[in-house]
Amino acid sequence: RVTAVESELLSLHMSVSVSTLLPTRTARKRSEVVSQSAFAFLFSEMIQYSQTRVNTADELIAKLEDAGVGVGRRALELACWRERSSKRETRVRGILQFITQALWKSLFGAHADSLQKVQDSDDEFMIVEKEPLVNAFISSAPVNCAAFVAGVVRGVLEAAQFPAEVSAHDNEEGATVLLIKFAPEVLEREKRQA
Repeated sequence: RVTAVESELLSLHMSVSVSTLLPTRTARKRSEVVSQSAFAFLFSEMIQYSQTRVNTADELIAKLEDAGVGVGRRALELACWRERSSKRETRVRGILQFITQALWKSLFGAHADSLQKVQDSDDEFMIVEKEPLVNAFISSAPVNCAAFVAGVVRGVLEAAQFPAEVSAHDNEEGATVLLIKFAPEVLEREKRQA
C-alpha cells in the first residue's frame, strides 16, 4: 500500500527521471555561445593530442580532416533543424550558399568571407576566410589548422549527398582558401536537373 507521501515522492522522482531522459533544447540563445577561449583551449589540445600520434604533417592534416568530418555530419543536421527548413538542397550552388551562410554563422558566428567558383573548372569552388577562428590562437602547428574546417565542410557535403574533396590552403594575401572539388556524379546530377 502506497501512502500519499510515497506517492508524491514517486511522482516527483518519475518527473525528474523523465526530464533527464528527454533531449535538451537545441535552439541557441546568445548566452549559450561557447567562449573563444574555451574553444581555443579545446582545439589546441586536440591538435597537441593529434601531433603525438602522427609522424608527418600529411598525417596530421588527415587526422584534423577526419575529426572535422564527424563534426560536419552532425552540424548539417543541427543547422537544418535550426533553420526549420524542410527543403533539401539538390543543387551545388544551393548547398554551398547554405554552408557559407547558415552553417558558417552557426559554427563561427558570422558568414564566410566569400564563395567563389574556380574559373577554369566546373567542379571546383573556393570558400575564402580571411581570419579563420581555428587559426586565430594556434601559432606552433606545422600545418594549416583550417584542415579541420575543410573536414567539417567535407562532412556536410557528404551528409547532403554531394561527395567532394575539400582541402585548406593559404593564399598570397594571408587568407585561408578551402578548395572544394566535387565528384563527377555530382556534376552529372547537376546537368540532369538543369
